[in-house]
Amino acid sequence: MKPLRLALILETHCGDSSHMEECDTEPLPEGETPQNQELNMVIRESTPPEDIAFISDQTVEKLTHGLIAHYLPDLQDSKQALQELTQNQVILLDTLDQEITKFKDCNSLLDLNSLFTEAKIYHTKLVNIRKEMMILHDKTSKLKKRALKLQQQRQKEALEKEQQREKELERERLLIAKPAKRT
Repeated sequence: MKPLRLALILETHCGDSSHMEECDTEPLPEGETPQNQELNMVIRESTPPEDIAFISDQTVEKLTHGLIAHYLPDLQDSKQALQELTQNQVILLDTLDQEITKFKDCNSLLDLNSLFTEAKIYHTKLVNIRKEMMILHDKTSKLKKRALKLQQQRQKEALEKEQQREKELERERLLIAKPAKRT
């Protein structure tokens, strides 16, 4: 038996719970974990004792090729599947980024729509204020004209009263008897 195979057999054999009584179970030294103990046991067992015959390089080569030939197709299939998954993930991430961008654009469009709606409301308010200002301007113009007419009429009436009073004073003065002059 080769050392590697012996180590695998020991590991498989001792790992099976039905054969636990056959395995050499020593208490763990202080600071050593079960994994370290297994590794030490495999190293001890994989060291070739003098009575085990060595395997030729040609046999090792054939076993290596056989092992590789056995696992390589599955590994290549797994590699291919992982590459496809990676490509699909990249495509999915790109699609997600595009969707996120679309949602952001939609939100910005909603914001723009609300801004346009708000702008319409304020435009309507401005138009109403402008109409009110025009109405107020017309009213103030009419009031100014009326005030000017009233002021002119009052001035005319005041002038007429002044002229009438002067006429009455003149008439009174003419009516007042004058003392005759002595000659």
